[in-house]
Amino acid sequence: MEKIFSIIGLNSMLKKSKLRFLLSAVFLWMHLFVVAQSSKPNIVLIYVDDLGYGDVGCYGATDVKTPNVDKLAANGILFTDAHSTAATCTPSRFSLLTGVYAFRNKAAVLPGDAPLLIATGTKTVASMLKQNGYTTGVVGKWHLGLGNGVINWNGLIAPGPNEIGFDYSFIIPATTDRVPTVFVENGRVPNIKTDDSIKVRYNKIIGCEPTGLSHPQLLKQKADTQHSNTIINGISRIGYMTGGKTARWIDEEISYVLNERAKSFIRSNANNPFFLYYPFPNIHVPRTPNKQFIGSTVMGARGDVIAEMDWMTGEILQLLDSLKLLENTVIVFTSDNGPVLNDGYEDFAEELLDKHKPAGILRGGKYSAYEAGTRVPMIIQWKGKIKHGNSKAVVSQVDFYNTMAALIHYSTANNEATDSENQLQAWIGKSQKGRKWLLEESYTFSVRKRNWKYIQPLQSGTPSWLKNKKVATGLMPQQQLFNLKNDISEQHNLAMAKPRTVNELKELLSSIINKYTVIKKD
Repeated sequence: MEKIFSIIGLNSMLKKSKLRFLLSAVFLWMHLFVVAQSSKPNIVLIYVDDLGYGDVGCYGATDVKTPNVDKLAANGILFTDAHSTAATCTPSRFSLLTGVYAFRNKAAVLPGDAPLLIATGTKTVASMLKQNGYTTGVVGKWHLGLGNGVINWNGLIAPGPNEIGFDYSFIIPATTDRVPTVFVENGRVPNIKTDDSIKVRYNKIIGCEPTGLSHPQLLKQKADTQHSNTIINGISRIGYMTGGKTARWIDEEISYVLNERAKSFIRSNANNPFFLYYPFPNIHVPRTPNKQFIGSTVMGARGDVIAEMDWMTGEILQLLDSLKLLENTVIVFTSDNGPVLNDGYEDFAEELLDKHKPAGILRGGKYSAYEAGTRVPMIIQWKGKIKHGNSKAVVSQVDFYNTMAALIHYSTANNEATDSENQLQAWIGKSQKGRKWLLEESYTFSVRKRNWKYIQPLQSGTPSWLKNKKVATGLMPQQQLFNLKNDISEQHNLAMAKPRTVNELKELLSSIINKYTVIKKD
C-alpha cells in the first residue's frame, strides 16, 4: 500500500512539474512575443504636402485649428529644427525613401508622365522593412515617376511603387494639378472602361477637351498659363488628357477616398508589423476642400485644406487607438517642403492670410534656400515608449532610412542609404544633438554647421517659371552667411565679415557634394 501511495505521490509531483513547465513555457512564449512585437513596431509616416513651419497650432498657428496634430504633439516629440532634404517635393520624396541626396540622382520636380525615378533594385525604406518582415503600403501622392518612359494608362503600369518595396499601392501618379487625374492601384487604374482609353501628353494638345485658355468660363479657380491645360472637374491642369471619364477623381472627394484606403490597409494588417507611407495631397494646389471643411477658417481654401489635413490625420489616429495599436506604432508626421501661397491658382491665399504666418518667424518657403524652404513641422509619437516634449535636435528626412533600420535592429550595408545617418536617439527623445551638419537643397545648396548657415551663390539663372512666384528664394549671385542663433530670420548677411567661416562651410559643402565619405568630426 505504501508503495502504491508513493507512486501516486510521484505521479502527482510529475503532473505538477509538467504543469509548471507548461506554464513557464507559455509565459516565456508570451514574453518573447511581446518582445518581438515591440522590436518591430508598426510605422505610420504621414507626409503632408507644402505644410509650413507655422501652419499648425502646435507650431504657433491661431487662425486655423489643428486639434489632431496638436494632440499628436502633446503625446509625442515636437521637433523645432527638422528638415526635408529639399525645398521641393520630388527631391524630398526621393531622399526620404532612399536615404540618398536627390542631387546625386539629378532628381527634380517631375512631369506627370515621367519614368520611375528610383531604379528597380535600389534599396528603399519600404524594401528594407519588407525584408525584415513588414507588410508595406503607400497611399496618396506619389510624384516619383512611373513606368519606363512610355506609359499605357489602360494596362499594367510598371515599374512603380510595387517594384521598389511596396506590397500595396494606391496612388495619385504625380500631383493633383497634373494629368492624369486618376488613381493607380497596384499598377492599374481602377474603374476604367475599355472603350474610353486614357491618353496623356505634356508636349502638345491631345483630344478636344476644353482647356483653361480656351474655355476660362468653365473654371472654378482661375489659373496661370502653366496650369491652364485640360480642364477636369472645373480645374485646369498641367498637361493634356483625354478619356478615362469613369476613372477620374473628384477633387473634393480625394481626402475621403485616400483615408478609406489607408484605414483599410491598417485594418488588414493589424496583427502583423506594417509600414504605411501616407503622403497627403493636402495642402498642395489646387486647394479644393470637401464641403465639410469649406468656411472652417477665415483664410479661404488654403486654411480650409489645412483643417481637412488635420481631420485626415485624426481619422488615422482614431483607428489606431480603436484597434489598440498606438502602443506598438511609431507615428511620424512631417512635410515635404515649406509653404507656398500663390502657386498657380487664384484661391486668394495671399489676400486672406490676415495674421497667419505660414513660415512662422522663418524667411522663405517652398523653392527657397532660406530656412522656411526645408525647416518643416515634424512630430513623432510612440505611446508609452517615448516621453512628450520639444526637441531642438537637428534632424533631416534623409536619415529616415537608417533611423528606421536602427529602430528594428537592422544593420545597413555600406552601399545602402549612403547619405543617411542613424538618429534614433533624437527620434525617441534621448538626445538633443542630432546632426553635426545639415545640407539643404533648393535651386542651389545651403549647408549648416553649429550656428552658421552658408548659402551657395546661384550657379545658373533663376528658372523663368519661378521668377513669377512671390517667394523669398535666396537665389542670389553672391554668397550668403547667417548666424541662426542670433538671426533666425536670416536678415543679416555676414559673408563679408566672416571670410574664415565662409571658407570652412564652402569646404564642407564641397566635401558633401563630391564624395560619400563621412565628414570629419569636430
